[in-house]
Amino acid sequence: MLTLSQQLTNLFSQFTLEFILQAALNTLSLSAIGCSVGLLVGFFIACLRHTRHVAFLPLRVLAIVTVELLRRIPFLVTLFLVFFLFQGFGYSLSFYTIALISVCLISSAYMAEIFRTGFESVPRTQLEAAQTLNFSYRQMVFYVIVPQAWKVVIPPAFSFMVSFIKDTALASQLGVIELTFSAKILISRGYSEFLIYGVILLIYFAMSYPLSLLGQWLERRLAAPGSVVSRTPSPITKSLSSLTPP
Repeated sequence: MLTLSQQLTNLFSQFTLEFILQAALNTLSLSAIGCSVGLLVGFFIACLRHTRHVAFLPLRVLAIVTVELLRRIPFLVTLFLVFFLFQGFGYSLSFYTIALISVCLISSAYMAEIFRTGFESVPRTQLEAAQTLNFSYRQMVFYVIVPQAWKVVIPPAFSFMVSFIKDTALASQLGVIELTFSAKILISRGYSEFLIYGVILLIYFAMSYPLSLLGQWLERRLAAPGSVVSRTPSPITKSLSSLTPP
């Protein structure tokens, strides 16, 4: 059994450091790509659910069913469902690709619900005023809904993204070499559990803490009463305010 000092020496060897770095990059890429895709797809789904145009009714129903289903299935179950689905159709994808598709699906579903909550926080009178000004739906979304919904969207969105970094550890159950899986391999090679999981803990913290700080900064920035936006309202905001009852 190696002493702790010997394990530390071996831990900081080139091979071990490269192995941990590659695992950390896999965790980071799964989280970053999953959250980025989730933001885009979630925003699109929220817009789709918010519109009441009859032509989009089938897509709206499909979006609602998909989001509600994915939000109620455990991440691990989703991983294996995606794996066996592609396997059943004869597609041989890497474990990393399967995990990436799964995290994108889960992230999109949760982000869609976060955006939906933000959209619904906008006063109905603001939307009616925009319709009175003959705004198209795209103009209503980008000039009326989004500027007011960000304050509601940002806190839970960043909270979800921080927790999502930790949830990618479940990809190790599929065989993806990410941080948690790398810890198991290193422990099987004789390293101390306390040492390895302590290092992995620090790496997870280094990934998630800056993201948490960014979310807090954006939240304070949007809530600042003396911000430029609050001091100099745009002509569109002035027009909406004039049409909205006091």
